[in-house]
Amino acid sequence: MTDTHGAIDAVWRIESARIVAGVARIVRDVGLAEELAQDALVTALEQWPDSGVPRNPGAWLMAIAKRRAIDLIRRKETYQRKLAELGHELEIDGDSVEDDVEAILEDTIEDDLLRLVFTACHPVLTTDARVSLTLRLLGGLKTDEIARAFLAPEATIAQRIVRAKRNLAKAGVEFEVPAGDELLDRLSSVLEVVYLIYNEGYSATAGDDWMRPALCNEAMRLGRLLAELMPQEPEVHGLLALMELQSSRAKARIGPSGEPVLLLDQDRRRWDRLLIRRGLESIDRAWALDGQPGPYLLQAAIAACHARSAEADDTDWARIAGLYAVLAQVAPSPVVELNRAVAISMAFGPENGLIAVDALAGEPALKDYHLLPSVRGDLLFKLGRRDEARAEFERAAALTRNERERALLLDRAAAC
Repeated sequence: MTDTHGAIDAVWRIESARIVAGVARIVRDVGLAEELAQDALVTALEQWPDSGVPRNPGAWLMAIAKRRAIDLIRRKETYQRKLAELGHELEIDGDSVEDDVEAILEDTIEDDLLRLVFTACHPVLTTDARVSLTLRLLGGLKTDEIARAFLAPEATIAQRIVRAKRNLAKAGVEFEVPAGDELLDRLSSVLEVVYLIYNEGYSATAGDDWMRPALCNEAMRLGRLLAELMPQEPEVHGLLALMELQSSRAKARIGPSGEPVLLLDQDRRRWDRLLIRRGLESIDRAWALDGQPGPYLLQAAIAACHARSAEADDTDWARIAGLYAVLAQVAPSPVVELNRAVAISMAFGPENGLIAVDALAGEPALKDYHLLPSVRGDLLFKLGRRDEARAEFERAAALTRNERERALLLDRAAAC
């Protein structure tokens, strides 16, 4: 029973976005689509413990969710209109649609997930609501995980998601990729969503795994779709470059037993040279376009400094610190300042890094952010202040909810 529930949870993590997107194309309501997808999940929880996990669990869940959608449409007065719309869209004679409706609805549209992102990022919602809702629908993330990504209270995120779905339904937002100026207006929040999904895959906020590769791959797939859709937007290429360069380290980030391996300890021979090449090409495309560099392109430039260094000792930390200083002006954030402090410590010594870190001690957004005491512990360790370093590592371990990361931090505390 426990194994089956674990399998269901894993399948949901991977497949929920596709299921919600596929059903949303039918019902044209992302809130309703999520409810129907959740109904399919409940059915799996009821049936799979007895029948076993099907050979293709994602397809099974999709089929159940779409059947629920079809049943719902049939129960409504608008059923004939919906069938006519689907038949016209697929250029099928309306008389034959009803007989073959389930087969028709099994057809896949490549950009369903992209439609889902842009629908959830509609201007009728606040920026925070767009990001929260899309993370929920596209990434299959739980409310507390989204709160972690936002450094916001869980109750705030829960209310935000409920209001967002209600407002989309009330406004009758179409399930579509916008065009023209409307597309540009929504791009910023879409990029933010994609990158937050990527980050959840790259450094999982909770659970037993250090990474969730499926989320990283999905975010990169969406990034590539965006690059095809908007080839003249430098930030689209910048985001794609950033994700590809960071993903190039994936194999080296995890040790033989699944434990995290920090950047400076990684075997760079294991970095994926193909992804590095693709990432650097994306950066070149972005720099070739007009406009001031945005936050994703600047972060990609930082990642490129690491990618171009064959050994950790070759890293141009002074350039990285300078890029973080520019990034802090373009997109001010306590987390950016924390990363800049790390670069300062590497370029100019741990004493200077500690000064920069201590300047962030009063930031409310970092109060429960485990990387603040983790970075501080590392700097104190380098300065020989072992007792203080141990206390910081232990505090960081208490704050993280990722088991792999907690073990790493407790090991570092013990090393003090």
